[in-house]
Amino acid sequence: MVAALRFLLLLVWLGLPMVAGAQSRTVDPDDLTLTVTLEPLPATPFQQEMVLLTIHGVYKRHVTREALEQPDLAGFNWMQLGQDHWFESMVDGKTVKNMRRRMALFPDAAGRLVIGPFRHHLTLLDESNAWFEHTIASEPVALDVDPAPQVEGWWFPVRRLEVSDDWSNAPDQLDPGGGVLRVVRVSALGASPDMLPPMPELTSPSALIFAHPEKRLVDLTSQGPVAIAYWRWTVAPTNGRSAILEPIEFPYFDTVTRQMRKVVITPQRVAYGEAALPPPAPEPPPRRSSLGALGLGAIGLGGFLAALALLWRGQGRLSVAPLRAALDRRRALWRLDRAAWRGDIAGLRRSARDLDRKLPPDPARRALLEDLDRAIFGAAEPAVDTRQFRRRFRACVNRRDTAVLPVHGHAVAGPGKT
Repeated sequence: MVAALRFLLLLVWLGLPMVAGAQSRTVDPDDLTLTVTLEPLPATPFQQEMVLLTIHGVYKRHVTREALEQPDLAGFNWMQLGQDHWFESMVDGKTVKNMRRRMALFPDAAGRLVIGPFRHHLTLLDESNAWFEHTIASEPVALDVDPAPQVEGWWFPVRRLEVSDDWSNAPDQLDPGGGVLRVVRVSALGASPDMLPPMPELTSPSALIFAHPEKRLVDLTSQGPVAIAYWRWTVAPTNGRSAILEPIEFPYFDTVTRQMRKVVITPQRVAYGEAALPPPAPEPPPRRSSLGALGLGAIGLGGFLAALALLWRGQGRLSVAPLRAALDRRRALWRLDRAAWRGDIAGLRRSARDLDRKLPPDPARRALLEDLDRAIFGAAEPAVDTRQFRRRFRACVNRRDTAVLPVHGHAVAGPGKT
C-alpha cells in the first residue's frame, strides 16, 4: 500500500512541470505552429489560373480565443473555400487541436509574386488562469506566374468544364405560333464567376430571339470554386415553318492537360410540328351575281382593260407578274381577316407576316409585327385583340401615313407621327 502511494506521488511530481509549462506565459515555439503551403502544379501557372492554398495551424496549448489575419495578397484575386475547419489529431501520443483554411488564388500579375505571412492572434492561459495574447505567423511563400498566352477570344483557364444545352420542350415540335425556351448551362471548376465568358449572341436568319438576363452563381468545394452561368433565350420561327440557330462557340484553356480547347454547340433546328400545322386556308367560294348578261359583259370588259393596263404599264411589254401579285395580296388579306374574326392568334401572326413579305418594306408595319410578337412571346398568357390588330394592320397596308398604334399595351409610332 505504501509503495503504491509513493508511486502515485511520483507521477504527480513528474506531471507538475508539464502542467505548469502548458499554462505558463512562456510559450514554446513548437507548441504553436502555423504553416502555409501551395498545391503542387504540373507547370508554372498562367495569369488567372487557380492555385489552391492551405493554412494549417497546430496548437498543443489550450486556446481561448483566436483570429486569423491574412496578408494583403497583392497581385491576386482570391476566394475562401468555406469556413475554417477545426479538428483534433494525435502528436507524440497527445491530443492537439488543428485549424485548416483552404483558399483559391487567381494571380492577376505575371512574374514572382510573394504571399506574405498569415498571422494567428491567440488568447492563451497562464499559470493563474489569466488570459494573455500571443501571435504566431507563417513564413512568406513565393509563386512564379507566367503571362497569359495570346489567344483569340476570351482567356478562360479552368480545370474542368461542363456545358449542357436544354430546351423547355422539343424544339422541332412546336405548336403553331408558339416558342421554346433554350437554356445553356456552363459549369467551370477552378474559375470565379467574373472569369466566365460573356453570354453569346444567339443568331438566326429566320427566327425571333429574345435574350433573357444572364445568371451567374458560384459553388464552393474543397477542389476549388465552381462558377456556373445560365444563358437563356426564347426562340420562335418567323417564317411559319422552321428556323436554324447558328452554332455557339467559345475557347478555354484546360489547366490539367495544358492545352487550348473549344466548346462547340452545333446548329439547332427549331420548327413547328407538321401534324400541328393547320391546313392551308381554302379559297373563298365565288359569289353569285344578279346582274344580267349585259352587266357581266361590262364587268368582264372592265376587268380585261384593267388587267391590260397592269400588264403593259411602265415596261412596254407583256407581264402577268403584277396581276398575280395583286391576287396573292388579296388572298393574304382574306386569310388575315379570317384569322382575326376567329380569334386565331397563330393564324393571325402567320397571315400578317405572309402579307408583309408580299408588300414593299414599311417601318410601321414591321413595328406592328414586332409588337405582336412581344405580346405573344413576352407574356406567360398571350392576350391579343385579334380584330383590333387586323384593323390597324390593314390601315398600314392601305395608307402610308399611320398614327401611333398601340398593341397589348405598347405604342408603335408610324411614319406619319413622331
